Amino acid sequence: MLNYIWLGMILLGVIWGTITGRLGNVTQAVITSAEEGVSLCAVLLGVMCMWSGIMKVAERSGLINVITRSSKGFLSLLFPEVLGNRSAMGAILLCFAANFLGLGNAATPLGIKAMEELQKLNKRKNTATDSMILFMVINASCIQLIPTNVIALRNAAGSADASGILPQVWISSLISTLTAVIFYYIFTAMDKRRRLI
Repeated sequence: MLNYIWLGMILLGVIWGTITGRLGNVTQAVITSAEEGVSLCAVLLGVMCMWSGIMKVAERSGLINVITRSSKGFLSLLFPEVLGNRSAMGAILLCFAANFLGLGNAATPLGIKAMEELQKLNKRKNTATDSMILFMVINASCIQLIPTNVIALRNAAGSADASGILPQVWISSLISTLTAVIFYYIFTAMDKRRRLI
């Protein structure tokens, strides 16, 4: 559906440019936008490679295991079904760490890996477990400390203070994550009550 919307916008722009006699401006805008798009991709690629490399070094050096052990108490409160499984806890932690650093694109494959690990623990393979649902809720709400991609985009766009959005990001992401977790527990309680009736 989104492809049709983009196609419609492009065709509308070309048609409007033809009608108003400004097709040359449309062509120039396409060339300029393509050039900016490539340079923006190069900026984001550099940021992604750097943080993905840091995450890989942290994983291979054992730092992730240390962090997993130190955050075991907190994670065990959220994911009691996963308590004894180090690979599932490590995958969850890596995904949360990527989101925490603002690397949504790097968090996607890590989130898939975490869901695969959680699925291995699932006794009913065609139904999501509570841990899987809570993981998705927290992952989608995306709590962030350093919004790396947003800062890189603002910097590439010439912002005078690219990191000036940090307090707003901290407040909004904390509120969204807390709201998501609260609603998860509310709906879980409602579902359990419905099953008892």
